[in-house]
Parts: sequence; C-alpha cells; structure tokens
Amino acid sequence: MSAETWQDVPLAPPDSIFQLTASYKADTFEKKVNLGVGAYRDDDNKPWVLPVVQKASELILKDTSLDHEYLPITGLASYTTAAAKLILGASSPAIQEQRTVSVQTISGTGANHLGALFLSRFYKWNGAPQVYLSKPTWANHHAIFKNVGIEPVDYPYYDPKTIGLDFDGFIGSLQNAPERSVFLLHACAHNPTGVDPTEEQWKGVADVMLAKKHYAFFDCAYQGFASGDLDKDAWAVRYFVDRGVALLVCQSFAKNAGLYGERVGALHVVPPSKEAAERVKSQLSVLQRSEISNPPTYGARVVSLILNDGILFEEWKADIRTMAGRIIAMRKELFRLLTEELHTPGNWEHIINQIGMFSFTGINAGQSKQLVEEAHVYLTGNGRISMAGLNTKNIRYFAESLDKVVRG
Repeated sequence: MSAETWQDVPLAPPDSIFQLTASYKADTFEKKVNLGVGAYRDDDNKPWVLPVVQKASELILKDTSLDHEYLPITGLASYTTAAAKLILGASSPAIQEQRTVSVQTISGTGANHLGALFLSRFYKWNGAPQVYLSKPTWANHHAIFKNVGIEPVDYPYYDPKTIGLDFDGFIGSLQNAPERSVFLLHACAHNPTGVDPTEEQWKGVADVMLAKKHYAFFDCAYQGFASGDLDKDAWAVRYFVDRGVALLVCQSFAKNAGLYGERVGALHVVPPSKEAAERVKSQLSVLQRSEISNPPTYGARVVSLILNDGILFEEWKADIRTMAGRIIAMRKELFRLLTEELHTPGNWEHIINQIGMFSFTGINAGQSKQLVEEAHVYLTGNGRISMAGLNTKNIRYFAESLDKVVRG
C-alpha cells in the first residue's frame, strides 16, 4: 500500500446556510432578499457595528498598558466573571456560593463543544451517551455532539399544526426519558423556530427535570436580543439555578454585541458545591489546553469593558433595544401586510407570537424553493426566515412574494 494520498476521502456537502448566502451574493436581481443569514442588519441591509462596541474598541486601542501576551487557559477573568453575572444574575446562589465555573470559549459554538466534550469524559451516563435535542434545533448541535461520541436523540418541540410549541410532547419526552438524561434547552429565542415556552411552561419543565434527575444543557445565544431585556431573556436559566436543576450554560456575544467574527463566548458549569467546582474547572482547563491552548483577547476585552463599566453597560442595553425593537417592528409590519392588506390565506399570528431573530413561517419546502427560484428570496428549505433580513425597503416585496406562493 502506498503512502496516504486522501483520494478516497468522501466529498462533504457544503454548509447549507453559507451556500445560501453565496447564492444570494451571486444573484444580480435588483430586489433580491437574503432571509437566511443569522446576523443582524440595519434598515439599509448593512451590518451594524454597535456604537458601544465602537467606543470600547477605541478605548482598547488607546490603552498603552495592554499587550499581546497569552490569556490564562480559562480566559480573561474580568470577562468570564462579568459574563457569568450577566446570565446567572449577580445575586445568583451559584455565584454567591462560589460554585460557578466559567471558561472563555470560541463563541457559542466553542461553548457547546467544550460542554459536550466535558460531558463525554465525565458524565455518568445512564446507558449509552445520548443528548436530547429539540426537533428542530440549530443544525450544528447534531454535529457537535456526534463529534465527541454523544448520540443526538430528538424530542418533540415544534408543532407544525399550530406553528407553536408542542408542550405536551416536550413534557412527555422529559417524563419518558431514562433518569439522568441530558436535555439541550434553548434559553430564549429558540433557533430556528422562534417559539419559546412561557414562564409557567418552564416551571413545568423544571419540575420534571428535577423529578427525573435530568441534566439541563442550556444554549443561550440571544440574551437581550430576543426581547430587548437582558434579565427577561435570562429568566429560564436563573429559575433553573434557583430550583437546583443540574445544569451548564453556553453563552455567546455574537448576536447581542454584534461580535460575530470575534468569536466571544463562555461556558458556565454550575456544580452543587465549591469543592466540585474546583474539580470541574481543573478538568475544563485540561480539555481547553488541548483544544485551543488559550482563547483570543480582543473580543473578550471589548465585552469586559462593556459589562464592567456602568455607563457603557447602559449604552449597550440601549443598543440591544435598538436591534430587538427593529426586529419586533418588522414582525408587526409583516403581520399587518399579510392580514390587513394582502389578506393572505391562513393564520399569521405566529409571526408576532414568535420571538428573536428567526421565524418559522409555516410554509413547506416546495413553497420555500419557489420563493428562492422565482422571487429571489433566499431562505432555508424548512421555511425559516431571519427577521433581521427584512427592512422598510424590502418587506412589502417579501410579503407579496410570500402571499403569491401561499395562494399557489
């Protein structure tokens, strides 16, 4: 046998979202609309650098005391400490009792990976390693867990009949799963459906999680971005901590700080004691060292400045309200166009009931394909649209195109 030449490596399919964006960019149609991208756009369809991020960046550039030395393995302490307080709450018992382990990660993807890797090594599985993922979920969740030897299992979440939450199916899955199962939960602004449980429903989920001794693997990529309120969007996580549900939280500042390319994230593990936290931190450090050695500095410094400076923090909250407010306004306008002007067949209340960047329109794969091919409106095959891709200049064109495919 000759030396390896990789001739038999199978060709992998391109990532569907990035391929969609490439097709959009290559399209010369004047009215083309990109509703596939998971990134905020302003009313002129441009990326928006948050004013507070611009200000923090300028402060960093002018700070001559900063250098380019390695960060500690677990990251910039001023950042991870503040990030933990942001998601858990400064008065959280987990923080007050010093039993929170926080590690800076390569955005939310890195947090998911490190969390999954940690579970693969140290979780005492009740049977084969499995993680329950909502159906549907962020596509990358499946690959992340498979890559560390944890098999994804679907649990009911989205009900296509109501274009809402299948709460009975969700609770039933929690009740029927073996004890000590791991459930990945979207903390707010569920991706891709935009459908979240109510506070009362979250309480019901926590009840079953405790009764069955399940482990909550929270993914929080949209804190503040969903409703415009940082505390409101963290409610589920904080409630679970208060109730004593075993959990970890993956956190990202890509969306709510517009730092997509800077890859700023954190993993927070909440053990039951300070002694256990020290053990967990030691092992997370070992895993992180073998993966990336040390996380990058720039994005963490930006977020650390914002979170630890009272004035900048208030400015950030205003920027978040600007982004969330524009998306909420687009939901209301799309609903108005479909129901009051176009009288599009069907019930469209889900457009204003869903929350966050994404919305499940309820249209089928054929209708989605028709929008792409005939109207030059780029969206995923499951009918998911990014509300951030809509603006005052293209929303009527999209509404009219959607009305056309619905009517057939």
